[in-house]
Amino acid sequence: MSTPQSVIKCESVYKIFGDNAVKMMKQSSGKVDTAALLEAGCVIGVNNASFEVHKGEMLVVMGLSGSGKSTLLRCISRLTDTTAGNIFIDGEDLLAMNDKQLTNLRRNKMGMVFQSFALQPHKTVLENIAFPLEVKGMSTNDSTDRAMDMVNLVELTGRENDFPSQLSGGQQQRVGIARSLAVEPDIWFLDEPFSALDPLIRKEMQDEFLRLQSVLNKTILFVTHDFDEALRLADRIAIMKDGVIVQIDTPANIVLNPATEYVAKFTREVPRERVLSCQSTMEEYDASVEVSDITVFKDDIIDSVAEAVLTEQKPVPVTDAEGNIVGVLNSKTIIHILFGDAKRMPVNNEVVSQP
Repeated sequence: MSTPQSVIKCESVYKIFGDNAVKMMKQSSGKVDTAALLEAGCVIGVNNASFEVHKGEMLVVMGLSGSGKSTLLRCISRLTDTTAGNIFIDGEDLLAMNDKQLTNLRRNKMGMVFQSFALQPHKTVLENIAFPLEVKGMSTNDSTDRAMDMVNLVELTGRENDFPSQLSGGQQQRVGIARSLAVEPDIWFLDEPFSALDPLIRKEMQDEFLRLQSVLNKTILFVTHDFDEALRLADRIAIMKDGVIVQIDTPANIVLNPATEYVAKFTREVPRERVLSCQSTMEEYDASVEVSDITVFKDDIIDSVAEAVLTEQKPVPVTDAEGNIVGVLNSKTIIHILFGDAKRMPVNNEVVSQP
């Protein structure tokens, strides 16, 4: 199996706020004394963050307010300068780039969406979306055509000539998303993009976001404080506390095997059917046993297939991307997940104890 391509790579990244931060870091000879920094009146925003984000992956960074998640995103987009460490974008040293190189990178490779929609009130939907293209030097006709494609992509067709004040909060956020996608970024940074929306619109925007990602397959760093949102969206989740990434893993592994009590508090009330996949709970396929006519995909979450499996008396085949049967799901397994002891869950036919 080929190694996934690393798009974002962070090596021992620190962001420390305070007058003495840089001086103390230089004196540390690579051995950071957190206690000494705090005693000197420094505030540690990001503490020794090392990880990679692979091509097409959505990494969700989450934590409580003040955990350092937004600071980390701002360091990786270089909206904030790091105090120490290395950051690479597609193998290029981000921290070594001059202003011109950084501007080109942001214009051509990065898209950003923040909690504040930041739409220009005097411009229409179409004009707001076309604006970054015009900044890049694209002709008015080409930028308008591209902007209209984005209007259609985020399903705002018919509202392109409206002004932001005529749109709902969810529609305004769609414009913000469309604007960031117009430049065709390879990397997408989203910082609490849906937190200002009411719950119903937020759910709709999450659905829209997942739809867009299924079509566009961007490399995404998504910041949120909402664990439910992280579970819905993430390929992997990085949980931060006091600037430290305390665990980074798939949603299922974080829920089933929290690394610390802090992580366990996030996961304790999560229904297991929302994170377990068909692949993680399937049984071995026996070609001599008659199976159901319906199939489920190995990456489907149990919650999405439970009803269908429960209506079948025969084992339900689990298939891979090529349509090959890789295992089967039985209704008794689904019943155990839904109604059995939540502290003892079957994963790959083994019992995993939940703290």
